Amino acid sequence: MSSLPACGLQYDVSLKARNTFGVDARAAVLARVADIGALQTLLAQKQFANLPRLILGGGSNILFTRDFDGLVLLPEFRGMAITHESGDLVHVRAGAGESWDALVRWSLAQGLCGLENLALIPGHVGAAPIQNIGAYGIEFAEVCAAVEIHDVAIGTTRWLSREQCGFGYRHSIFKMPEAANWIVTAVDILLTRQAQLRLDYAGLREQLQAQNIDTPTAADVADAVTQLRLRKLPNPALIGNAGSFFKNPIVMNTVAKQLQLKHPTLPTWPTPDGLSKLSAAWLIESCGFKGLRDGDAGVSSQHALVLVNHGAASGAQLWALAQRIQASVRQHYDVLLLPEPMVI
Repeated sequence: MSSLPACGLQYDVSLKARNTFGVDARAAVLARVADIGALQTLLAQKQFANLPRLILGGGSNILFTRDFDGLVLLPEFRGMAITHESGDLVHVRAGAGESWDALVRWSLAQGLCGLENLALIPGHVGAAPIQNIGAYGIEFAEVCAAVEIHDVAIGTTRWLSREQCGFGYRHSIFKMPEAANWIVTAVDILLTRQAQLRLDYAGLREQLQAQNIDTPTAADVADAVTQLRLRKLPNPALIGNAGSFFKNPIVMNTVAKQLQLKHPTLPTWPTPDGLSKLSAAWLIESCGFKGLRDGDAGVSSQHALVLVNHGAASGAQLWALAQRIQASVRQHYDVLLLPEPMVI
């Protein structure tokens, strides 16, 4: 037990400051782990080995509706470094405990391109492959070379290739049952020295023009994305939220066409696998939820996809509001909205 204090062990601890919703849930046990050795030492203890486990990074993609009666692990695996260059291609290794936005800014400072459209996404690097984070026309899968995982069940660490990660829209193998014992410890991302900018996502070119930038650099794009996110999305530092709460639903093309015949202003987009993606924000706003407040649980007046905690809302109250939204969209459009954050 002498080495356990290095894990920053705490009992019956509030998680309010560790989730961006600001929900005051509690953890039975919380442990910070900065390396694999500390993790193995911790889980070798009988009192922790069989407890339910939750991996908690920046807390920006989770909603606690209750206390967690188990072990919450805070991976603090650090480090950002260029590991290999070949021509224009550059491999960067980043620890799972690093801030995602800090990695974006660091990569730009190294003259590297590829992450600029993903600027200001909250959370830690370790969550990026799990959620396959995406914004402004780019997903993590596009820059991922490999993901390092530690399997706590057998005590081994290995790398998974991008193909093995099973990436999809806000989805990956890390959400599947076979990954129940895996902890993401690092990522290997593939960036470039020469910019191949993606500027076609709605609003991005307009933002650059508003900043009087005709020939943008990757850093310019990151700044434009930052300005767009600050303007369109509520800041979790000012009001509790976890960003977009619902995924854009993906439906058969026939369903999308039928909906558009009835509702011509409903935005839809083709998906790579031949289906159609609907705007969840449009569906929610059309049902009258944008800006709605029920006690301290509400929907942002800035963006209908964002649920907000105006102060003292419980996770259960926020989840009840989310379920009301789901039921209303289902009733009006026969479309099921799925939550983007993990709901505990």
